[in-house]
Order: sequence, then structure tokens, then C-alpha cells
Amino acid sequence: MPAKSPAPDIPASVARLPFVKHVVTAGAKLSDLGVSHGMHGLFARSGDQFMIFQVTPDGAAAVAGAVTDLSPTQLDTFAAGNVRDLGIEHGLRTLFVRSGQQFQVFYVTPDGERVIPGMMWDANGKDLTRAQVASIPGAVPTVVVGSDQGPGRATASTTVAALPLLQNAAAGSVGSATAPHVWMLIDPQCVYSIRAFRMLQPYVASGRLRISVVPLSVLDYEDQGASTKAALALLSLPADKIVTSWQARDLNGPASASAATRLRTNMAIAQAIHLRGTPTFVWRKADGSEGRLDGLPTNPNALVASVGS
Repeated sequence: MPAKSPAPDIPASVARLPFVKHVVTAGAKLSDLGVSHGMHGLFARSGDQFMIFQVTPDGAAAVAGAVTDLSPTQLDTFAAGNVRDLGIEHGLRTLFVRSGQQFQVFYVTPDGERVIPGMMWDANGKDLTRAQVASIPGAVPTVVVGSDQGPGRATASTTVAALPLLQNAAAGSVGSATAPHVWMLIDPQCVYSIRAFRMLQPYVASGRLRISVVPLSVLDYEDQGASTKAALALLSLPADKIVTSWQARDLNGPASASAATRLRTNMAIAQAIHLRGTPTFVWRKADGSEGRLDGLPTNPNALVASVGS
């Protein structure tokens, strides 16, 4: 399928940037917000969802947020002792600022005069901010099954096949039971997970694909706990209702008594397979080997074609 054309008010030089091409291909309509402090701002809308983002100098990523009037010097003064420099990511200096149990990541504009509070995503839909803060204690939740010394503890050195573990995941499925099957690990609040599912819906509707959606909670550090609440609501539903409720954004139901256990199981699986972000796809190929894709599919046809029966 040919890529969709950008909105007419987007300069050709900007439309060619990898991140912008990714957003346009995903079906978003863009409006140009101009350049401020070395960052090109764009407004993206897809259906009832919208986002303001600032494209990084290399064009390969963007920060979801707006340039503020706050300077790095002011931020350092106001946050006195609670600012940690995380280095450079796609040409932007990154600052981690903690306030009690909460924190915010700020990206410094190329001219060094302003900061942008927000998350950084690359052109493949990968959450780069999560990777940047992963080494900071308490910034990204770590799930442990069993006691601290027990065999259920997942470690970074563990190497396991994902498919056998996913057979035990709490999930909801859509599509023909006889269609080629792919597992999709999602955070209910992840816009890329939502977009990826919509890309694959035509294949489900035509009987070419069956998708099992595994709800996780990986964005609490960004949405102040909304991901866990949404995941628990989905995992409180019958399996045949999970996907339709997620797509309808019906994420406010009460948590059942067993939902927390189901979420812990899913999170332990995600940790064991070294999940790097959502969405993540896992499937059995025609030759029997395991396929995996981390992030938004750039070629849905190729993904579906590689899924064995």
C-alpha cells in the first residue's frame, strides 16, 4: 500500500523526515506549527486522538510535548538537587527531574534556551524515554513473582522462548480460530498499540489473522497509574470482551478479585522475554521458528505473510 501524502501545509523538507513519514503512513493528518528554538513543531490528529510533537534535529524521533518558557537554568534552580542529566538522545540533552514519588523527563532544545516536558519516540514507535530512565530505581516498575529468593524471579540474563510462556498469559482473542495466530502484547494506554491493532484489523476481518491481545501495565511512569487501572479493568472481563472493550476505550470498569493476579502473570511473562516496549508481536513462523517484532509494523503484509498456520 502506498504511503499517504502529508497535509499540504507541511514543508516538503519536513515531510521527508523519518519520524514524520512514520506518522503520516500511520494515517495521521499533520499541521505545521513552525520552528521554535531549533525544534520543528507539528500537530497530528488521527480520529479523535491528537498530539503535539517536536521533531528532533536528526528527524528520526520526536518529543511529544510543547516547548515551554522554562530554561534549563531555571529548571535546575527550581528543582534544586533533584535534576539528573541523562545525556544526549537524538541530539537533545535529557534531564530527569524527581519530585517526591513522581518524576518528569525534560528535553533541552538545540539552542539550550528552553525545555520540553514529554516522552520521546523514534520512527519505529519505540518509547525511547522508557529506555533512558530504565536504570533509575523506581522509574520503571519491576514485577517479581514469588519471593525475592524464589525461582519465580525473572532476571536480565534469562533467555527463554516467548511462545510457551504466552500460552499461560491472560489474553483476549479476535479472529477465526483456524487463522494464523499472532500474540500482541499491549499497554491499554499506548497509542502505538492502538494504531498497530487498527492496521491489522482488515486481516482479522478477512479471516487471514487471529490476534491474542495481552494487556500489560508499562506506562504508569508516564500516565500516573492509568495504565494499571486500564489493564486491571480489561483483565476483569471475559476473554471474548477484552479486545472490543480496549478498542472502544472502555477502560474504567471495576477490577475483579482475580485481575491483579492475571496482570502479575502477564507482567512476569513480559519481563522474562525482555519486553522493550509496546506493542510487541510474537508468532510461530511457517518453518517452526519464533518470530518477534518490537514496535509498530512498518509492513503489515510482510508480518501477516510470515505468520504460520
